[in-house]
Amino acid sequence: MDVLGPRIVIAAFDGWNDAGEAASSAIEALRSSSEYDLVHSVDPELYFDYQYTRPSTRMDAEGRRQLTWPEAGLWRPRDPAPGPEFWLLTGAEPARTWQAFASEFIDIALRDDITGLVTLGAMLADVPHTRPISIFASSQNEQVREAHGLERSLYEGPVGILTVFEHFAENAGIPTASLWASVPHYVASATPSPKVTLALLDRLEELTGVDVDRQTLRTEAATWEASIDAAASEDEDMAEYIRQLERTRDTWDSPEASGDAIAQAFERYLRRRDDGPGDRKR
Repeated sequence: MDVLGPRIVIAAFDGWNDAGEAASSAIEALRSSSEYDLVHSVDPELYFDYQYTRPSTRMDAEGRRQLTWPEAGLWRPRDPAPGPEFWLLTGAEPARTWQAFASEFIDIALRDDITGLVTLGAMLADVPHTRPISIFASSQNEQVREAHGLERSLYEGPVGILTVFEHFAENAGIPTASLWASVPHYVASATPSPKVTLALLDRLEELTGVDVDRQTLRTEAATWEASIDAAASEDEDMAEYIRQLERTRDTWDSPEASGDAIAQAFERYLRRRDDGPGDRKR
């Protein structure tokens, strides 16, 4: 049996860990591929700052105003297919008491015999949209690295909630892996980012062997790329910048390039995210 086991939590959160909404969209694609039931949700009063993650309002079918509060929850498949089960952990990244937040879900995972955790993240990076999306696949678990040929991240510095979950899971005896996708920073506002989401799901299938229908996502990814091509064709500065990124990427992909290139870009991204004022990555 694979070291990640037969019951794997796939985790992604809105916010800092989710450039281009790529990681959270991957969770939504997984959830729409099957029927899921909510196992556990947190009390938003304990973990969210409503000035940072605000509630939203809408009108119901009878014209009454309803409030929707920030949330995070764990979902399980109603009728699991043969092979590893994907349980889904998703929601808004909490603003406070991260240790209690992670512990609450890890306790549920242990109760329900979760055997592995895979976190999905997306970062803005200096990469072209015209090339295959880079995925940095890593694990702090030696057995997982050996079984799947993953890297070990040597990053030191501020982190998001995904790293906290990995730390708590490993300490509880649940092996973990992490998949981070690079989102072209010049299209950060072009959300969602289906090409990036598709790359995450492709790599997740390689890691776990679980196939998810991605045909619609492939069509959306082609449309997304074509729309950016069209915008670049009308902006010579943008087009030249993309050509520079393509040359850099092609150098990385050459046989002479270092295998650490993506890992180095990932670490530069994390440090850069910590430079600005008002940083929320506590």
